[in-house]
Amino acid sequence: MKDFFQSTKFKILAAVFVVLCAFMLRATMSGGLTPLTSQLLSVVTTPLQSAASGISESVGGLYRHLFQAGEIEEENAQLEEKVRTLTQQVADLERYRRENEQLREYLEIKEEHSDFSFASASVIGRDTAERFYSFTIDAGSEAGIEKFDPVITSDGLVGLVSEVGKNYAKVLTILDTTIEVGAYDIRTRDIGTTSGDITLARNGQLRLNMLPKDCTVSQGDLIYTTGYGGLYPKDLAIGEVTEIHTDSSGMSMYAVIDPLSDIETVKDVLVITSFEGQGEQVFE
Repeated sequence: MKDFFQSTKFKILAAVFVVLCAFMLRATMSGGLTPLTSQLLSVVTTPLQSAASGISESVGGLYRHLFQAGEIEEENAQLEEKVRTLTQQVADLERYRRENEQLREYLEIKEEHSDFSFASASVIGRDTAERFYSFTIDAGSEAGIEKFDPVITSDGLVGLVSEVGKNYAKVLTILDTTIEVGAYDIRTRDIGTTSGDITLARNGQLRLNMLPKDCTVSQGDLIYTTGYGGLYPKDLAIGEVTEIHTDSSGMSMYAVIDPLSDIETVKDVLVITSFEGQGEQVFE
């Protein structure tokens, strides 16, 4: 639009319009226009009037467009700010919910195990290629966490700390083949040792090995820690028996265990930093 007003075409049209206006004014003052002159002026001025009208409408339309675009842009900015605010509020509410859930779990476990000291933590990383679902948590030595501290949820044992940094720690789960836990069937009192198994780990399961050949362990039985060796507290829930088989040697039995903790997707955990019997052989 600015280029049109500066063009030679516009300047010529403006000059013609001015001349015609002067001519019409003079003719009017001298006694009026003849029909022929009036028609001639009409022929000449009508296109100019149309052009002027078009220019006026274009300018008006451009103004309205710019004005409305500014309003829309302002509304969009306000809506985007509202979305950001609501998103932050949702994130805050979720954080508060998780913190309250952790506190509830902490109080429940503390009521049952008054000798436990805890450090709460959240999972901040997983190695997707790691078949035993190890993970990293957002608490470390500053929170009093040390290597080999047991890691649990309100449902039961998850694993133990394998590495500690200032503000983080790495956790190996009970599905790992390097982790062995003294365990017993709470119904039959038969004793064995849990360990990870590569094949079973694909289904989130582990084994309870070295059960007596004449044991009466059966499907649905619950397995708990013995506390033997002092690495894990006594009577932490581990899992539920789903199968029972004779070992390949034929000398003992083993059971397949489903962990009670959701090890594959766990998000928040408690690290037991101290407990009664730590470092002692306590199973009776």
